[in-house]
Amino acid sequence: MPISRREFIKSAAAASAFMALGIPNVFAAGPDDKVQNWVKGVCRYCGTGCGVMVGVKDGKVITVKGDPNNHNQGLLCLKGALLAPVIYAKDRITEPLVRKDGKLVPVSWDEALDLAASKFKGALAEGGPDAVAYYGSGQALTEETYLANKIFKAGLKSNNVEGNPRLCMASAVGGYVSTFGKDEPMGSYKDIDAATCFFIIGSNTSECHPVLFRRIAARKQNDTNVKIIVCDPRTTNTSRIADLHLNTIAGYDLALLNSMAYVIVHEELDDYRFHSKYVNFKDGEGNTVGFEAYKEFLEEYKPEDVAELCGIPADQIRQAALMFAQASATTSMWCMGINQRIRGVWANNLIHNLHLITGKIGKPGSTPLSLTGQPNACGGVRDTGSLSHLLPAGRLVAKQEHRNQMEELWGLPKDSLNPKPGLHTMALFQAMNDGKVKTLLTLCTNPAQSLPNVTKYLEGMKKTFIVAIEAFGDAISLEYADVVLPPAFWVERTGVYGCTERRYALVEQAIEPPGQCRPSVNILVELAKRIGVDPRLVPYRNSDDVWEEWRNISATTPYNFRGITRERLKKESGILWPCPTEDHPGTNIRYVRGEDPNIPADHPDKYWFYGKPDGKAVAWLRPQKPPAEQVSEEYPFVLTTGRVIDHWHTATMTGKVPEIARSFPHAYVEVNVKDAERMSIQHGDKVKLTTRRGEMLFDARVGDVCEPGLVFVPWFDPKLVVNNLTVDAIDPGSKQPEFKICSCKVEKA
Repeated sequence: MPISRREFIKSAAAASAFMALGIPNVFAAGPDDKVQNWVKGVCRYCGTGCGVMVGVKDGKVITVKGDPNNHNQGLLCLKGALLAPVIYAKDRITEPLVRKDGKLVPVSWDEALDLAASKFKGALAEGGPDAVAYYGSGQALTEETYLANKIFKAGLKSNNVEGNPRLCMASAVGGYVSTFGKDEPMGSYKDIDAATCFFIIGSNTSECHPVLFRRIAARKQNDTNVKIIVCDPRTTNTSRIADLHLNTIAGYDLALLNSMAYVIVHEELDDYRFHSKYVNFKDGEGNTVGFEAYKEFLEEYKPEDVAELCGIPADQIRQAALMFAQASATTSMWCMGINQRIRGVWANNLIHNLHLITGKIGKPGSTPLSLTGQPNACGGVRDTGSLSHLLPAGRLVAKQEHRNQMEELWGLPKDSLNPKPGLHTMALFQAMNDGKVKTLLTLCTNPAQSLPNVTKYLEGMKKTFIVAIEAFGDAISLEYADVVLPPAFWVERTGVYGCTERRYALVEQAIEPPGQCRPSVNILVELAKRIGVDPRLVPYRNSDDVWEEWRNISATTPYNFRGITRERLKKESGILWPCPTEDHPGTNIRYVRGEDPNIPADHPDKYWFYGKPDGKAVAWLRPQKPPAEQVSEEYPFVLTTGRVIDHWHTATMTGKVPEIARSFPHAYVEVNVKDAERMSIQHGDKVKLTTRRGEMLFDARVGDVCEPGLVFVPWFDPKLVVNNLTVDAIDPGSKQPEFKICSCKVEKA
């Protein structure tokens, strides 16, 4: 029998999702009566960047609670509150391992490092810089990622530097850069408290960013005039507080966004004074075309003309547009439902368009705020330039001027950096399949579960000599590792995380690492020296030294956070860059005179989008394009994937917490009640999902969460890796895969 929505959400997950409605599971404190000392840090999970206080007794972490002085005001979700057991997981790797006779066995640090170094040196001798690669994570500390990036690009002359943020945030980067000229949001979480309208699209905020969701819900509860629009093909917990829920057909929201813009312009709700002065309108070729051409482009997106295509009644499209434009302050939020698409950059652009044509930007409560999936994808990977086409602080590998700047800062000969961008993530793993990349270093990531169409790339992982810096023994990717180096985990070392709102905060060391575990900074330095990297490039004793270098390098760019010193981070619970001096308070709003320290006080204009040569942002004319795979007679359903609230990513951490593991022990497939009745599927039945890449069995959860024709599977389960089914088609600009949409067949097993 199908289950009701009420029954469906009976779990610890539901509690976190509904904390804003009075159900507990967002924690403000922990059992601190036995704590001997508290140490400040940042939560290890989503990109919200919640501050934590880690309670220590007799050298062990016994509790974790929220930092009342950070943006989360002492609140944590269930995952963050239960981080302590993860530290002491039974499968922690505490000594170096080397694969011998097919099995990983303990060895000395010298043996493991020498073997790893010899393989890198051999690959470099045989195939040059293109034969080696680094694949990192938005979970590593900023200092670790900056250092790995420098080792490979400056030391080994290889731009094959990638990380899992390519899979989650690359399209957001592409959207910010193409629209504003610089990456990262211009607003902050403070905008939540001033917004009178929230436009949430492609984000199940309640489950993926529960503490932020609570803040949004509290804003609505405190002011009944606040409106919330949620655009999502699923009826998630987030949509339950929406004034308007737009059940769009997956993959057709570009038409919706253009249609909203049409209504805004047609009803003369655009801010002509703002966009005529501060915005260029450009076509797909990058040609400036003007506002009249933009209006003509929008004529194809009248609500009545696109309603059937995107699955939303015309009157709802109009209502959404009016709510967005007529509010005194509108904040947009989005995440993987927008980014993980073959037109993710375009979707980001169209969200920015809505803010630019209405002038709802650079004002309290008015901002386009991309939500981040990992705790340090922003500060660690995006800001340090640790992707194959980037250099630190927004510089590009392909630009000689940018390379020369980094050569001077890093003490390298002029024109010595490799001018050719490296391989993006999917191309990198394909090159491993092809035997072109011989040796790979991974840090804190699990690609054998997290890549799309992952079965396709496992053979390449077998071929490649993989050195993994990894804390947990149950990560699927370790089945393909040849050397495993055990790192200090979370509060066992010191370093910086940078979250969604440009907030840099310090994770302080609270306890000693177990066994032979070492801080990853020290592992990277030692490995680099043994490979043959010039010791002058890696003179660091610890992460403090790395931060000091990175902080000073930032001072020559609009990222400037020279004022965020280690000592200041120890005293304060996070600071938002730009922050050029030690007495600067940090920046809540970018691109606005009087708010952004990059804009002179005597600048003639209030707004200056300094990432663009003429100081103007760009509203792009982006047409609707279908997903890579569309439904057909053979594959009549759409499969989408995502998180559940209690688990995170591949469950290598959350799966170790008994309370969480009981809440969601296994992955499942959500099936709409109407589809289930038609196929005689009962709740709990085995259901076979088939895509062009394979087939898998899941237990059915029958209800009204998914719209008819849509099925959903969470991707945390290492025993049911749904990424065996997902498609690896990529956005041509960001190179981010389309995890969120593929066609499938659904059958009762």
